[in-house]
Amino acid sequence: MANAKSSELILNEDGSLYHLGLQVGEVAPKIITVGDPDRVEAVSKHFDRVELERKRREFVSCTGYIGNERLTVISTGIGTDNVDIVLNELHSLFNVNLATLEPKKDFTRLTFLRLGTSGTIRENIPVNTILASGAALGFDGLLNFYLYDFGHEKVKALLESKPALKDLPTPYWAEGDDTMLRHFSHCYQEKGITVTAPGFYAPQGRQVNLPPKLINFIGLLSESEVDGNPLTNIEMETAGIYGLAHLLGHRALSLSAILANRISGEFSTTASATVEKLVETSLEKLIALR
Repeated sequence: MANAKSSELILNEDGSLYHLGLQVGEVAPKIITVGDPDRVEAVSKHFDRVELERKRREFVSCTGYIGNERLTVISTGIGTDNVDIVLNELHSLFNVNLATLEPKKDFTRLTFLRLGTSGTIRENIPVNTILASGAALGFDGLLNFYLYDFGHEKVKALLESKPALKDLPTPYWAEGDDTMLRHFSHCYQEKGITVTAPGFYAPQGRQVNLPPKLINFIGLLSESEVDGNPLTNIEMETAGIYGLAHLLGHRALSLSAILANRISGEFSTTASATVEKLVETSLEKLIALR
């Protein structure tokens, strides 16, 4: 790729990344992403030693150690628009010479582990379950702005089986890292296909102030499969993380604490404990990941 222009990859006066405020050497190659800025502390409290804390806009980051393992946790905020910023800027931090804006010759592969929350669209998946996203279906549109056509036939088959979904923006398909899925297998009870939406209300089939275009959106999703695998849950970041990680040459896995069942209408009464369990078990496995 050609050198970036200073108007394209913007740096602050101190040489830090424009949005994240981070500089070279301040981030570990193993990166935990969380949506909620307050959840950064829920992860970093498990660090034995904190090296760096930074807050800029909605992006809160912390780098530290558990034993000898250096980790970074960063909040993306909600949605794939923020994911676009976080993954591109972190990639640039490791793989672009920020002084010359030239791509580095030696590539550094990053590991992204999303620890988030989600609602299931399958009645048989109970709340407080930990679910791994084997793949994601993005209705958010982010990857449509990149040269990305992975999984086109899978999406085509889904739309042919559920033609009502054609009234919405065409989704894209993105997959998690198989090695990470296997490595973290003891951390989750369910594996499925995650739907990534561009919003919380109508884009997730909620009827609050305005009726959604597809009144039965969640019902359609709950009946849908791709290659015989069910769509299992809906949230707002995973497809963007998977798609960009794939294009940039990194690996990623998304683990979700299921706090709501959209079919039964149940919401977890022990949400904090479920998220804490997700964090504790995942950190243990992330340290051992090579």
